[in-house]
Amino acid sequence: MKMVRSKIKNLILYIITPLIVLFVCVGILLIGMIKPMDKAKVYINLAFMDDLKIDPDSSDSGLVIKDNDIISGYDGETYETGEFIRPKYGELYGMIRTEKFDLDVPVYWGSDIKLFERGACQSTGSVIVGSSGNSVISAHEDTYFAELSNLSEGDTITINTNYGEFIYTVRETIEFNKKENKYVVPTNDPRLTLYTCKKNIFGSSDERIGVICDLTEKKFYTAGSEGQ
Repeated sequence: MKMVRSKIKNLILYIITPLIVLFVCVGILLIGMIKPMDKAKVYINLAFMDDLKIDPDSSDSGLVIKDNDIISGYDGETYETGEFIRPKYGELYGMIRTEKFDLDVPVYWGSDIKLFERGACQSTGSVIVGSSGNSVISAHEDTYFAELSNLSEGDTITINTNYGEFIYTVRETIEFNKKENKYVVPTNDPRLTLYTCKKNIFGSSDERIGVICDLTEKKFYTAGSEGQ
């Protein structure tokens, strides 16, 4: 009887226990791989309003990225109306600043995997910052919009461009499914819509969170009739 018990104990110790440990390690490894494997999909699906954007240059056709020096701390005379400078696809044309973020967020014109790695991306189907309509900007939740959920009603957001500085005030926070498009469609009122994926440790989420902001102040660097 003692010999049988000894054999069973040895079987558990040398065979079953290592198998259990192996299964646990494999499980942990698989969970850890979910996020990296899913990240490319997140970048692609983040700007889910692809039907709204114009994409003349994709990564496959040769994306040209242009990093401009954005004017900040402008101390010259400013105007309530002025001329817009419309950016080209892949061009850095703005910087987002707010007290709720630890960093200034670059804004690129267009949605592309490479651009999402460098900053926030604006749908080319939306209007440029400062003009009448809906300016829709998105970024990855693990990088540039990691603190987007910290914004609340009444917070101010400043966007600097090379044609002016524009201040937006958060009107409301939003949460929606990626299949919904009610927040990213064109509007008549001048607004800013910022959004990102809702954090999910098990991979990309179908849920989006963000804010809708009203344009409350415009400072153009060059006087003129306002228009795109």
